[in-house]
Amino acid sequence: MVAVPNVRVGSPVTTDALTVFPLFLEAPSAPRYRLSDEALADGTAVVEEVSEGGSVPNLAVDNKGEAYVLFVEGQELKGAKQNRVLNTSVLIGAKSKTVLPVSCVEQGRWRYVSKGFTASGSYGSSKLRAVLKKSVNESTMSGGGHNSDQGAVWAEVSRQMNSLGTASATMAMADTVAHHKPEIDRRVASVPYTEGAAGLAVAVGGKLVSVDIFDAPETCAKVWPKVMSGFVMDAMEETSAAAPVPQAEVSAALDALRTGDWKPVPAAGAGQEARTQSAKWNGSVLALDGALVHGSLVSAG
Repeated sequence: MVAVPNVRVGSPVTTDALTVFPLFLEAPSAPRYRLSDEALADGTAVVEEVSEGGSVPNLAVDNKGEAYVLFVEGQELKGAKQNRVLNTSVLIGAKSKTVLPVSCVEQGRWRYVSKGFTASGSYGSSKLRAVLKKSVNESTMSGGGHNSDQGAVWAEVSRQMNSLGTASATMAMADTVAHHKPEIDRRVASVPYTEGAAGLAVAVGGKLVSVDIFDAPETCAKVWPKVMSGFVMDAMEETSAAAPVPQAEVSAALDALRTGDWKPVPAAGAGQEARTQSAKWNGSVLALDGALVHGSLVSAG
């Protein structure tokens, strides 16, 4: 059973080619977890390669704390043998170890630069998330686990790198971000978090590309600028200003999130997970005890 709450769509903020609609829950809750950025920073959570030899699509996570830890789909982890992004949102139970399903976003490195991983503070773009969501949906819904199309991920990292005029010795997404950091920071600052929002719907160049809803405004406030960094990178590729996006289009997407043909799949960590796919959207929901933690739709094309 997928528990997607009722959502109110706020007034959009438009800058350059980006339009962002804040989303508000009728009954927001307090988070029952810590975010991975915080847990990694203070050592409560440790992420390393699964073995000395490593495995591209898998990382080992050890939650040493007393609370759940939430890793969010699309967030980048830097270090160890190569940088990765999360294939899906994952809850790690207290005092537990598990495997994180990830994709490589640094094709040209397979050597240690550190023992463990840190949170980079960046998230993959909506175009990269589209590649992840589509392939992970296909994998999970066919019983294959949270595997991505790694070749397609590398191709998208390379495509955006070339589009934004960036060079990288290791084909690292992080180098594209670093090269454009002043401009990314400027654009992110122009779309600040809206007080009380628990989610966001984002259009790039007039096309609605994603919807994300969290269980708590506190979570949304913390991830907002980091998630926005990925959308900004897509907006930087647009040559024209944003076209108007009707609020009704966002409402229709939210209806799809609530009423989609959801298929339960095994969660990568704690909680319950379900997936949906249609001609327009690929979606996933992560819940804990039947209550939403993170739900998202990403454009299917």
